[in-house]
Amino acid sequence: MAPKVKGVIFDMDGLMFDTERIWDTFWVPCCRKLGLPDPPQEFYSGGRGLAGDGLRAHIAEFYGSAAGELLEEVWRYGDEQFDRGVPCKPGLKELLEYLEQIGLPRIVASSSPKAMIERNLQTTGTARYFHDVVCGYDVDKCKPDPAIFLEAARRIGVDIHDCLVLEDSHNGVRAGHASGAVTVMVPDLMPVTGEMKTLYDFCCKDLYEVRALMEAGTI
Repeated sequence: MAPKVKGVIFDMDGLMFDTERIWDTFWVPCCRKLGLPDPPQEFYSGGRGLAGDGLRAHIAEFYGSAAGELLEEVWRYGDEQFDRGVPCKPGLKELLEYLEQIGLPRIVASSSPKAMIERNLQTTGTARYFHDVVCGYDVDKCKPDPAIFLEAARRIGVDIHDCLVLEDSHNGVRAGHASGAVTVMVPDLMPVTGEMKTLYDFCCKDLYEVRALMEAGTI
């Protein structure tokens, strides 16, 4: 059976690539380089899914006026580490191959810097599957605002209500739901909460399951 949706919008970190755990390892060496204390556990748990001003405000709660310098150092350090490549999440390439076979438009919509998105796509060999990339700097508001998904739908020429949004984070699911897209949560480090159950259309354990639901015509 053919899938119901007409285009697919992918988040990146934690959804396509197993990078959320890797990001967590960047903060300690960067803090130590700048002479700052190591982050407490609540720094990590409270920062999941944040981007833009929300992320900066979260860092500032712990590091005050040094927040901007620390974030820049983490981005720089991350660039160096990700040059070596990142691990794909289970089922990613199989899902992308399926979407290519049936001719559905595909786009990445991530709050990460565009250069980092494109580097990850290149090093994993997945760049060829995507028609475009939207990053956090392309829109005025970050997730949970739906702006990035609305822009992604516009770029691939598909009505947002006919798009499938794939997300792992709470703010991503909130944004997907607010946009009007069919929203699927594929959990990574963030748990499935009662709120999430009211917002997503489906919850899948991995991208293999997403493909199976599409092949069955459920999505």
